[in-house]
Amino acid sequence: MEPVTHMLTGACLSRTGLNRKAAYATLTMVVAAEFPDVDMLWGLRGPVDQFQHHRGITHAFLGLPFEAAFIVAGVYGWHRWRVARRTRVDAAAGSRFPSGASGAVIRPLTAAPVRWGALYGLALLALLSHLLLDYTNNYGLRPFFPFNDQWYAASIVFLFDPVIFALLLGALTTPWLFGLVGSEVGARKQPFRARGWAIAALLGVVGWWALREVEYGRAVQLAMTQNIPAPVKTVASPGPDPIDQEGVAPAEATPTYLVAQKALASPDLLSPFQWSAVTDFGPVYQLSEIDTQSGTLMPGDTTYPKPGDSPAVRTAEDSKLGRAYMDWSPMPFVEVVKADSELADGTGRGGDGVEKVVTFRDPRFMGGWMGTPARSALSGTVSLNAAGKIVQETMDGRVER
Repeated sequence: MEPVTHMLTGACLSRTGLNRKAAYATLTMVVAAEFPDVDMLWGLRGPVDQFQHHRGITHAFLGLPFEAAFIVAGVYGWHRWRVARRTRVDAAAGSRFPSGASGAVIRPLTAAPVRWGALYGLALLALLSHLLLDYTNNYGLRPFFPFNDQWYAASIVFLFDPVIFALLLGALTTPWLFGLVGSEVGARKQPFRARGWAIAALLGVVGWWALREVEYGRAVQLAMTQNIPAPVKTVASPGPDPIDQEGVAPAEATPTYLVAQKALASPDLLSPFQWSAVTDFGPVYQLSEIDTQSGTLMPGDTTYPKPGDSPAVRTAEDSKLGRAYMDWSPMPFVEVVKADSELADGTGRGGDGVEKVVTFRDPRFMGGWMGTPARSALSGTVSLNAAGKIVQETMDGRVER
């Protein structure tokens, strides 16, 4: 999920009452809920490095205990700074009022007790919430990395879900608004507020996930009911039979059909009943749009053949980008185009010395409002010269240095 949703989740988890267990609980859980995305710093080395390492060790169960320790150590350092600052302030006040007659009331440094062991556990909980949120979207994650590189994705919500965002934000802002009203009428301010709102919001998120999980299953089931005509194979023939000059099977030939072997569905940004599906028919893929509420399916006009075993494809798949992409995408679309093609590098210009460009696309980000199949998000290219050597790699139009 995007960063703000992660941080709102950490804040709501803290507001359920966990902020009463240990001091700095809210701060720690907000930071920990977003901390695994620190791997985005790989982008400083280039877009392919970022794609290769994103949702790796920082999103794996093995890395969480070390991340929690790092976060708590940072909070501990801040706590020691606050204690030292309070000591200096108290010492200065004592020098001005040696008899203790200043009349100042010294408030405790924290509203909850300082418990570092409990805070470490809360950090782990917030880190796990990050993995759970990332699992629910269609990008996925590798929780057992580095021992198992397999990606897991529930694909029930998009990378940003407005409903989840609104529930979490509402749980945090509504009590604040009520607090403003209460201050106007002189109501006493409570140190730990909004527990009920936070619990209700998190239960609402779980309910939203449950609804989308049911509709995801229906979308996949509808996609699996499809069959399409098998591609006609033409053969050389001295006469008009059995295949005419244009390679079309004669009318008396029995048509054959391809049945669905596997299907994936990707969520719509708003509606839990609208899904973009990709179906594997063996030699080809096909995109379709599905409405689970009415039970209708609208197949796309184009099928996408699976990549052949050509030298260009093998070289591209063995590149740094290709290895990462083939590992991440469950149904990768791989296409080889000439360098002078409009699809060569996304700009209509073939690079110097480039003869072929191999394009990698993922069908989960090709349908619906995500864009056209030719201009989809999370697509990469590997450019090859006449000798079949790799000249350039790009990810989402950004060139790897």
